[in-house]
Amino acid sequence: MEVGELLEDCLRAANAPKSEREEVPESVRLKYRCCRESLCAELDSLLQEAVEMKWPFVPEKWQYKQSISSKDKTNLNDLINKHVHQLLDLLRTSIMAQEAQMSLAIVFLVDRFLYWSDESGRLLKITKLLHKQHPDTPIAPQLVIRQARVFLNSGKLQKAESILSSLIYKNGTTGCWVYNSDSDRVLVQAVSVQVRGMVLQKLGLWLQAAELIWASLVGYYSLPQPDKKGIGTSLGLLANVLVSMNDEDFHAFKTNPDINFASLLGNAGSHRLLSAAQAAKMAVVYSQYTSLYVLTNVTAQGTCLLPYSFSLACPESQRESFLQKAREAFAIGLLTKAKGELVTSQQELHTFLKAAYSITITDKWLHAPEEVVEKAAQACQQSLGIFYKYCKASTQEKDVLSVEIMHQITRVKHLLGVEHFPNSDKGSFIPDTYRNLKGPSVNFTQEGFSKILEGFQKYHASLYETTKSCKRTKDGVAAKLCLTALETTAGSVNTKCHTELAEQKPRGSGSSNVSLSQNANLSPTLESTGSSWFKLSNNSSHQTSSSLQRSGSGQGGSMSDQSNIPTESDDGGCSHSDKNTKQKPQSRGISSPPVLQSIVPKPLSHSPQSQAVHCEIETEVLDTDGKTDFVAENKGSLPFLSQLVLKTASSSLGESFGSQSSWEKISTGQYSPMCEKNKPNPLLKSRSQSAGSDGSFFIIDSVEAGSFADQGNTASHPVNTGIPSQSVSDQNATTEQSSYEMLKLQENGNKANEVKCAKKAPENIHILCYSCLHHSTAPVPDDQFKLFEQDYKALLAGICHQCLLKRLCSNTVLFKLEKVHTAHNALHLKFSKATGLWTAKETCVYIGDLMNKEGKQRRAIEIQFLHQEERLSSYVGKDYLKPREIQYHLKDVERQMTAQYYVTEFNKSLYDKDVLAQIFFIPSDALLILNRNEIVGCITVEPYMLGDFIKLTNNTGKKKLDAEATKYGLAFGHFTYLFSGGQEVVVDLQGWTTSNGKGLTYLTDPQIHSTRSPQGPSNFAERGLGFFLKEQHGPTCNEVCNLLKLPPLIKPHV
Repeated sequence: MEVGELLEDCLRAANAPKSEREEVPESVRLKYRCCRESLCAELDSLLQEAVEMKWPFVPEKWQYKQSISSKDKTNLNDLINKHVHQLLDLLRTSIMAQEAQMSLAIVFLVDRFLYWSDESGRLLKITKLLHKQHPDTPIAPQLVIRQARVFLNSGKLQKAESILSSLIYKNGTTGCWVYNSDSDRVLVQAVSVQVRGMVLQKLGLWLQAAELIWASLVGYYSLPQPDKKGIGTSLGLLANVLVSMNDEDFHAFKTNPDINFASLLGNAGSHRLLSAAQAAKMAVVYSQYTSLYVLTNVTAQGTCLLPYSFSLACPESQRESFLQKAREAFAIGLLTKAKGELVTSQQELHTFLKAAYSITITDKWLHAPEEVVEKAAQACQQSLGIFYKYCKASTQEKDVLSVEIMHQITRVKHLLGVEHFPNSDKGSFIPDTYRNLKGPSVNFTQEGFSKILEGFQKYHASLYETTKSCKRTKDGVAAKLCLTALETTAGSVNTKCHTELAEQKPRGSGSSNVSLSQNANLSPTLESTGSSWFKLSNNSSHQTSSSLQRSGSGQGGSMSDQSNIPTESDDGGCSHSDKNTKQKPQSRGISSPPVLQSIVPKPLSHSPQSQAVHCEIETEVLDTDGKTDFVAENKGSLPFLSQLVLKTASSSLGESFGSQSSWEKISTGQYSPMCEKNKPNPLLKSRSQSAGSDGSFFIIDSVEAGSFADQGNTASHPVNTGIPSQSVSDQNATTEQSSYEMLKLQENGNKANEVKCAKKAPENIHILCYSCLHHSTAPVPDDQFKLFEQDYKALLAGICHQCLLKRLCSNTVLFKLEKVHTAHNALHLKFSKATGLWTAKETCVYIGDLMNKEGKQRRAIEIQFLHQEERLSSYVGKDYLKPREIQYHLKDVERQMTAQYYVTEFNKSLYDKDVLAQIFFIPSDALLILNRNEIVGCITVEPYMLGDFIKLTNNTGKKKLDAEATKYGLAFGHFTYLFSGGQEVVVDLQGWTTSNGKGLTYLTDPQIHSTRSPQGPSNFAERGLGFFLKEQHGPTCNEVCNLLKLPPLIKPHV
């Protein structure tokens, strides 16, 4: 019988009705005893120790030993795998015999094995039922944290955060579990902090994630016997975080006085990527006896070394050497499984694919034969397509698909000549050369760990206080339950879903003023909910619907569960109406809720999908009659969108200085907006200005052009036959292009304010930009979207927003994905607001199913790609319904990451004032889809979030007054207005929030009204600022604004 079938039997036994007075039949008790007595001595001993609560996590033999014998070089999973059927049979009979303590001990013992076999969902359901029936029976902290991990993987970040913060704040207290020592509590806190770091990693908060992961390292090292497994895992995570982190945050991290960086990772002056590679290599050595951990960590090491070889810091003479080191790392990972060995873990398969593709790319740069590299890349693409099926398959189908994937991986190894390495230790998975790495001499103590946790105490306390985690037992004694509850339902609002396009006459806007006043503090009240053991979701993986439903979507319209508060737009959109017919302006509304169905792990899968909360906040369309109010840029504004200006007469925004935690401190680094008040950005050097240029990043230009739907003026043709994307050439568009291309606005009666490329040169050089430092006067090539070696080097090293647009911005070529269920090479582009750089990684992407909802502007697509931050998480791709220029996608990412930058600073103010709320914008990246070396498509991609979606505000004056989180959103807009010196405000707030509005809110697809760039489809500039100040926020501050002591906003004359 298969493992899945045995688990179903156990689940049925746990679900069977039971009476407290009912006697257990003797035959059942006899069968239970027989099953127990049949266990081998080692398993029997482990189960007894689990019952006696000897350890909060089931240990590996090598995990806490300094000297490892040959008998210790085994793994618990191997033992469990050998006896899993026997253990699950014992679990079923123990449930029937109502031996709850033994049942939960078995669950504890098999938990890790079933997690790596993608079966945690059913096991946690069994745990939930047993806990409900026997609330006084202890549940191991490992199981509680497992639930948090499953929540994290499935997109329920609020619930994951709630569980983890409770464990950290309450010193590991969970239910009736009794700790044998204080060091066991430290271990639970260290693991909880580590997983919280993974949550922040998923949110793109690299500095905060690194601080938490470092804290977990201190905890692991401070144990009486350091936890090698925990240390290795945290070092691997830290390596991945450092790769994604920008250099400014890295400097802040390693110079933090609470972090003794050099004691663990050596030379504090080393490059960020080399420090990351060192952390990954240490992780490999610490975890050398477990193949999965070695695979994961050497792949991370190679992923650090490969981009360093392209960085500006890498000497050209050493580039090949670092490429060879990266290749060695990937090869070590690929050799952790012999030919024919079965792989049953989704994470392990994904990491094998990443290693195989990465070594293929590395060999390309090491000048391997082109045909060999192409065949290896094709094998990786085929494997990724199979892997996509694997993630949706039944338990029985997975074994077959896994074999197919590993067959392709073996083919890649043969093609690229991956050879075995000298290894004198039979039980180890690493080469002898890695054993030369000396362990660091650190002096981390439990007192030091406690001190570090104090820096995060307010945050964890605030989350803990917003939930209730106790339930009265039948004896009237308050027994702490193992999981805290966090309601994520925003409440039903029975309103009509508007599909008609709203219209509104244009409204003027005047100047905005800021005055200072002191306001009384008003502390928000706390609300709490019940135990989440009784609220564990049973979300089922449904069949993906092939029908697509339409509802409003903005320029950056969210493709997630959303309420229908449409967003206003100056953009009339793309209509198929006749060119002589004036198009009715389209709303910038929100998408209907798509359901990422079978990608969500099956274990959490049997209840109806959460529904969107629809609201009556209409998006209003500005009826401009095809005319645009162009707003000139301020003379003092900076040429990059990546620079901010802080102009405020109040000291309230600076009150957080002095604390060392990134949660409590507004950055004062050299790239920080705080340093930009009266000086130019140090990253920029003056470039001679071309004649007639005003030096602006965005140039406003009005061009008469036909509608996309004007069949007389446009022709649609695919870039290449068989490619899932098409380009559309505008025959009337200008074909002369300057060597520097910028964005501009195009307007006419049918298509207002489209983002286009202008022809004026920038006046500044970004000193971290490869293209700025390797400036070429050569014009953009005729085949603009074909990438050459120099293009790859620039993108891989880092390129500023200005140079990226210079190279890719086009007035004539439009993109739209035409095919799904296809795998492609791609460039994964990440944007850092702090540095203004775009950085690419070469990756492989699979375009999956269309999700069952689409908006007016964009549609959602299931995406799998090899360099996603979380291997077990689901990702959503967003593509425009109508063909669009590539700059639209890049602007979507830039806007969302700008909002994330602002909200990070806002959170520091909330944290400093003990406000029990934090707001996050989930990170957004771009994927450039390639056919050989030609860009044939572009989509944006972001982590999938599960829960009820709510829209708090739109982009004019409307807001959802009955949502508690709205007041925080309005205060955030107030903050961004002040923080930007009255030049920008973030609006159109929508996402996932707790029912009481406190705790955590995750947002996506914002809009920004800004006078730093010209008015456009989503930027109403001065008019937009007026909408916010006069109508959305209004002249009166709410209690959150008052609590933060934000200077009040004077109503503008609109």
